[in-house]
Amino acid sequence: ERQATYSPFLPISPKSGRVLYVPMKHVDAKAGTVTFDDEGTETTLSIRGGKVKLQWKPDFGMRWAALGVDFEMFGKDHQTNAVIYDRICNILGGRAPEHFVYELFLDENGQKISKSKGNGLTIDEWLTYAPTESLGLYMYQRPRQAKKLYFDVIPKAVDEYYSFLGAYSRQDWKERLGNPVWHMHDGNPPAIDLPVPFALLLNLVSASNAHDKAVLWGFISRHAPGVTPTTHPELDRLTGYAIRYFDDFVKPTKVFRAADEVERDALAKLSDALGALPQGADGEAIQNAALNVARRIDRYQDHSKQSPEGGPGVSVAFFQMIYQVLIGQERGPRFGSFAALYGIAETRALIERALAGQLAA
Repeated sequence: ERQATYSPFLPISPKSGRVLYVPMKHVDAKAGTVTFDDEGTETTLSIRGGKVKLQWKPDFGMRWAALGVDFEMFGKDHQTNAVIYDRICNILGGRAPEHFVYELFLDENGQKISKSKGNGLTIDEWLTYAPTESLGLYMYQRPRQAKKLYFDVIPKAVDEYYSFLGAYSRQDWKERLGNPVWHMHDGNPPAIDLPVPFALLLNLVSASNAHDKAVLWGFISRHAPGVTPTTHPELDRLTGYAIRYFDDFVKPTKVFRAADEVERDALAKLSDALGALPQGADGEAIQNAALNVARRIDRYQDHSKQSPEGGPGVSVAFFQMIYQVLIGQERGPRFGSFAALYGIAETRALIERALAGQLAA
């Protein structure tokens, strides 16, 4: 029954301008017209001149033939119909293009993204919190692998993009061809210096409770003299994204916890170690000071690792504790880098607030 009234062309109503999904009463292949009922009126339309729309299956093959398409990417959900697209293209005298099938995106729970469930992440939503290039990199990487697409992946994608961009100038031509930014920027990626990673900006916003870029720039310029919004406009753009992302996704989920006795002692010793560092100590010196504190505490010794002195290494639980108690998050970037950017005095003050019960209150 459907075959008797089927047409690959969906007429556009001359009355309403809407695409009509209606049976065809007559198809005149020689004249190139279709006849159908439009709100009770028998109507005949030419299939030329923009008066009809192709159904989606024939649209692929006919577009390939008409435009001479030689390469087409489409989602896994189209894969079973690819043979139909190819046949239509060949019947029309065209040559079917090379196909590249990419996997579907998943939500944070590994479930297929569905419009009806509303569990997806739109392009506009991504671009509210990160630059276009970060989304481009996310799309570029591992297209044949199902990837989770939700808000938590954004910061990592941002930092990965700038990491690839920063590495480009140091690479030889073979390595550059394997660098995603070469392909994303048509072989001419921009030279951008980003002294502070996006993840670190997020933690700086979290620790400082900054609500405008000027506050963040106070920390950044002190940490990296000569770095300003004028000299580093890309970093300035990221500070705005960081504040927006923190306000909408990080701040509502922050949960500070009180430190137990072992943790209180560890934090007090960490504060003392930071206080003993010279003015302007860099992130590496701060990180080493923190590691030296942790190595002397049984709870944070990791005997599967070895310290430079031959003793036990440091468990990741030490730094996880720092971020849970001081920042209200499960994890964060390298502690030394964060403390260097935030400031040693400010980090010690944050520890004092935690020990006084002001953060978890």
